[in-house]
Amino acid sequence: MTLTTHAMAFDRFGAADVLAPHRVELPEPGPGQVRVRVRTAAVNPLDWKIRRGGMTELFPVPLPHVPGLEAAGVVEAVGPDVGGLGVGDEVFGRTSTGSYAAHALAEARNLVRRPHALGWAEAAVIPTAAETALRCFAYLGLERGETLLFHAAAGGVGTLALQLAAARGIRVIGTASEHNHAYVRQLGGEPVSYGEGLTERVRRLSPRGVDAAIDGAGRGGSVEASLALTGGSARVVTIVHPDEAARSGVHFSGGGGDWDFAGALAEASALHAAGFGLRLPVHRMYPLADAAAAMAESESGHVRGKVVLVVG
Repeated sequence: MTLTTHAMAFDRFGAADVLAPHRVELPEPGPGQVRVRVRTAAVNPLDWKIRRGGMTELFPVPLPHVPGLEAAGVVEAVGPDVGGLGVGDEVFGRTSTGSYAAHALAEARNLVRRPHALGWAEAAVIPTAAETALRCFAYLGLERGETLLFHAAAGGVGTLALQLAAARGIRVIGTASEHNHAYVRQLGGEPVSYGEGLTERVRRLSPRGVDAAIDGAGRGGSVEASLALTGGSARVVTIVHPDEAARSGVHFSGGGGDWDFAGALAEASALHAAGFGLRLPVHRMYPLADAAAAMAESESGHVRGKVVLVVG
């Protein structure tokens, strides 16, 4: 008899309401994997971009598809060749199967233990944002004393990027809507508004331009401004706009591969444990059954931090 578990999935591309309850096969961990009983899962922009059907070339998925990239939960089963984690361990990190589910598989190397000071909801929202920020830092070769321009500084990745940059002695100028300027300052960034005149506003803060730029916005001339302010494409990366990257010659970084995911989580956890106060706001929490509403709210673009699904 095949064991099953419950999940939210879509069997066709479309609006948020294509998400519906499904029974899926209970995943069994293979070599290097663990099965996690999911407590909380974060909603990421990539989840709804895939659901819309616009990312099939970069991120093809079979249907029905269970969304979700990251989760916090408890290790329930351990596959062969796993060291350092055991049944009952509380963990958070990237999942290999969709996290909008009661159970998910994960590569053990992509998980770390949850610090007691970090709540379940907060643990769920950190992994992808921390990995993305630090992956981009590594690609750009950012060093202490340099100036980084980050577009969409009040978003999920921006929120952690500003804090991680501050801990590394990197100055950040962050683009954000006017109502988020105070928030950007609280995170240690120097806010500027989007839109016409952006380059001039940044130069008023940094007359010689900036050393590097990360585009988390994909709008408002962010890549063009970054090219002008860095003096070329070598130290500009976009995490949202592969077509624009191809057109302008900047680097697109979409995650995946063999990058040190657990290393990023370990750095974030260490900062939190050291009292640095690393935080990523939980915008709102929804039960798993309301995943469609949670996804729609994330998709609205009016979210500070991330939306979280409470699974178990």
